[in-house]
Amino acid sequence: MMDMAKYLARKELVSTGLTHFDDHPESYRAWKSAFSNTIKGLDLTASEQLDLLSKWLGKESSAYVKRLRAVRIYNPNTALKMVWDRLDECYGTPEVIESALFRKLDSFPKITNKDNYRLRDLGDQLMELLSAKEDGYLPGLAYLDTARGIKPIMEKLPYNLQEKWITQGSKYKDNKVGYPPFSFFTSFIYYQAKTRNDPSFALSGSSPVTEKPISRHTNLRTPVSVHTTKVVSDAPQNDPDPREDISKHCPIHKKPHPLKKCRGFRLKTIEERKTYLKDQGVCFKCCASTSHLARDCKVVLKCDECNSDKHITALHPGPPQLSTKASSPRTGDGGEPEKEDTTREPVASPLCTEVCGNCARSKSCSKICLVKVYPKECPQQAIKMYAMLDDQSNKSLARSEFFNLFGIEVGSYPYTLKTCAGLAATSGRRANGYQIEAVNGEFSLVLPTLIECDDLPDNRDEIPTPEAALHHPHLKSLASKILPLDNDAKILLLLGRDILQVHKVRQQINGPGDAPFAQRLDLGWVLVDDVCLGKVHKPIVHCYKTNILEDGRPSLFRPCMSHIHLNSSQLKGLSHSCRSTTMDDDSLGNTVFARTADDDKRAFSIEDEQFLQIMGDEVFQDECNSWVAPLPFRAPRPPLPNNREQAMTRLFSLLRTLERKPRMKDQFIAFMHKIFDNNHAEPAPPLPKGKEC
Repeated sequence: MMDMAKYLARKELVSTGLTHFDDHPESYRAWKSAFSNTIKGLDLTASEQLDLLSKWLGKESSAYVKRLRAVRIYNPNTALKMVWDRLDECYGTPEVIESALFRKLDSFPKITNKDNYRLRDLGDQLMELLSAKEDGYLPGLAYLDTARGIKPIMEKLPYNLQEKWITQGSKYKDNKVGYPPFSFFTSFIYYQAKTRNDPSFALSGSSPVTEKPISRHTNLRTPVSVHTTKVVSDAPQNDPDPREDISKHCPIHKKPHPLKKCRGFRLKTIEERKTYLKDQGVCFKCCASTSHLARDCKVVLKCDECNSDKHITALHPGPPQLSTKASSPRTGDGGEPEKEDTTREPVASPLCTEVCGNCARSKSCSKICLVKVYPKECPQQAIKMYAMLDDQSNKSLARSEFFNLFGIEVGSYPYTLKTCAGLAATSGRRANGYQIEAVNGEFSLVLPTLIECDDLPDNRDEIPTPEAALHHPHLKSLASKILPLDNDAKILLLLGRDILQVHKVRQQINGPGDAPFAQRLDLGWVLVDDVCLGKVHKPIVHCYKTNILEDGRPSLFRPCMSHIHLNSSQLKGLSHSCRSTTMDDDSLGNTVFARTADDDKRAFSIEDEQFLQIMGDEVFQDECNSWVAPLPFRAPRPPLPNNREQAMTRLFSLLRTLERKPRMKDQFIAFMHKIFDNNHAEPAPPLPKGKEC
């Protein structure tokens, strides 16, 4: 019974007993205490504790567990100790927690006169700091008892509260002969927040609404040129409001289009759509009401994509049928009703600069630099690649190969791609936390969010090379400063205006009016324009070889060399020989079209014949006159998994059923007694440890 209780406790622990760690140092000690108290007394092994840590830690902290566990894979106890030491070092030291608390306090916004809710949030945050200070574990928080510690917090208050604090603090200094401590300041803020949020003293017709600053650019849009690509994220921005009518107003985008016609909802997987409908209490049949369930819905169903009468279009499995619209870019939400949206983030795609013909190609260079890219904290994982610099794009893009090289496994986000060729709906992954560095190591910068896009130009002829600069007098001195072509590096990045620093020109060499020019950027020197001399290109000549076939007809194709030439006399003799042999041997050539009585019967498959062979060879009758048959496993036989957990689950389900039905329980017990009495069942023999069971 104790083993069974521990098993049930462990199972309950995985589902409800723990909470996820948010990777914030200020909450680490509370999470660690809750985790330790939860697993206390469960006799978990080190491996099981590491599994729980990997599941309940945050994204950043769980990476420590995976790395340290991989190093100590055969010694889980040492790995567990190293993991806790690393977590304590990164999140549990007083310096780290103090820094996180001060950083959180410094980032708190300035409060206005009518911002009563925010004043209450500040009071709660100060109470949290006071509790941490009185705990004694964070000695650095004693700084808050000084005037310099309280002054930055006081400056976030509205002017009238600053005046009140000066009055209160002066009175305290007169009575206590010293600057008021942090506890006194916290009590002052907490009391002011409580008073201002008390509904008993709210004025008629007014409420403590958070004041939001009005932006002068609310109704302005980012100007877009004809070469620019826009990417509009269709991911949900806010939590749905169940009070809204979802048949007219989308709860995902907060826009005036119904949920069943929402493209953002349609782009989810079928499991995500069903989970969303279940969580919001929406009818699974019509997707247009929260007031009834599917069994009470009277809507006649028809899917526009497969003409099925079992579901509507919004619940059709698979992605929607999106098409590219070769029209002028619109600012609406795809196929949904347009409405002014000032919160969209403009994103741009690359501008193709390839200028070449089909028969004569010229060397035209553009802003392409050889760089190294790596995760911010792992420079040893740096990978060389080429990056295009395009100031006509206002977002940075990366090919799918970039995500595969760094093993970035995240979900895809839908977005709309707008170019001068039209509009296309697509989706892609996003990458954060990567660093770009010049090959010489003199410049590095954090990359912005990279969006997956495979529509980047891949013309390696446009990469600047030393040879391109060597033959121009005004660029000859730059030949040694331009890196040679790296055949192993691929063009994987496009850097847009969201990383503006790499586009700034530090030095420029112009030359004659129609000559190429050079620019020195932070990532290196680049050449721009056609670098061919005299603008005359070497012609390409193709030569075709003419063949004469046996029938005398000319052909550009190579004739087949595997043929046999027979004259008429040889053919007659061979035909007579084959015909006589076929008739005498009665081979397949003579009986292939013969009809038999078994033509309409289904033949055995290879596995059917193997099964019959096993049964025919290994079935026998033992000394007790009982028939013994083998288990017809395929060869090679796959190992059987240990299904003890499934068996125990079915046993508990059976016990619950028998407890509810006493009569069934009596019949079940009587039946099993009969089985045991007749020796139709026996205890399973013990197995050595590690053997399949």
